[in-house]
Parts: sequence; structure tokens; C-alpha cells
Amino acid sequence: MDYYSSQISKLIDEFSRLPGIGTKSAQRLAFHMINMPKEQVEEMARTMVEARNNVRYCKECWTLTDREVCPICASSERDHKTIMVVETARDLAAYEKTGKYEGVYHVLHGAISPMLGIGPGDIRLKELMERLQGDVDEVIIATNSSLEGETTAMYISKLIKPTGIKVSRIASGVPVGGDLEYIDEVTLLRALEGRTEL
Repeated sequence: MDYYSSQISKLIDEFSRLPGIGTKSAQRLAFHMINMPKEQVEEMARTMVEARNNVRYCKECWTLTDREVCPICASSERDHKTIMVVETARDLAAYEKTGKYEGVYHVLHGAISPMLGIGPGDIRLKELMERLQGDVDEVIIATNSSLEGETTAMYISKLIKPTGIKVSRIASGVPVGGDLEYIDEVTLLRALEGRTEL
């Protein structure tokens, strides 16, 4: 039995299709939207449609942008000889928030996962190798520490090493504020191997 009119139910259904949004969150969003000023709702709808129509992949790094080349790749202040390889555009955003990385990026849009049927041809590896034909000094592999991320990192490393370009992997280990007794052995080993001199 429907508790709401068909339009409210449809709105709840649409919101519940979004990732991470369950039925209760979808209801909250639907009722919030219904109570918003009409102009605000129209602006939100227009913004969503415009974003869907205009956002595309950067032709250099494959992040999302509304231009042909994203602002990072277009910047002359960035070090274009250093490329950080990440799995998603969200990972790129996380590194940008640090404000410390001066190079450019390459977004793979996934990681190699034989279990899920995702091979090297299913992510943006060919495009990365094409970029390496230019003037590149270092590739920093910043994939996740998951099995898929590690597999992807090793695969990329084997592809790039014969070119003579320096390949490095981000360090991983003990999180700030973490208690050692609660951290798994693999993480502790990576932290030990990736130690730096004080």
C-alpha cells in the first residue's frame, strides 16, 4: 500500500536510486525538496541537467571537467613531468585537498580485478602509456591498499619500468591517532617498510 501520492512515491524512488541513499534518507530528501522554494528546486534541477550535459572527461588526465582540459592539466604552475595515478576522481580530490602535491594526475576509473572481470583493458592504462611518450620524470602510483589496488600498482610498475621512468608507490601504514594493537599485520609491515629517517 502506498502511503503517499504517486508523485511523492516517485520522487522517493528516484532519490533511493542514488548510491548510499536508503528509503528513509530518500523520504527525508523528498519532503525537504517539496518544502523548498520553487525557484530553488528549479535551480537545482537546472544545475543537475547542465552538469549531466556538460561534464566530460579531461582529454589528458581523464578526470571529470566541464572543459576540454581540466584546470589542473591546464595550469602552467603544475609539474607536468610528475604524474600521480589514482583510481577515481574522488581520490584526485582527496590529494588536492592536501594542497601539497604540485604534479598532475591520471585517473584510471577503476582497478584491475580478475574476480570482477575487470582487466587492464577496462581501465585507462592505454591512455597512461600514451602520456608517458612525452616528457615524464616520475609516475607516483596512488591506488588503494586493497588487493585490487595492489594488483593494479604492480601491473603499472611492470609496464613502466622498462621505459626508464621512475616509478614510486605512496607509503601506507599506521593512521595518525591509530593504536598499534588494533592495526592488522599487513598494515604494520607496510608502515615498517615505508619508514623514513627523522
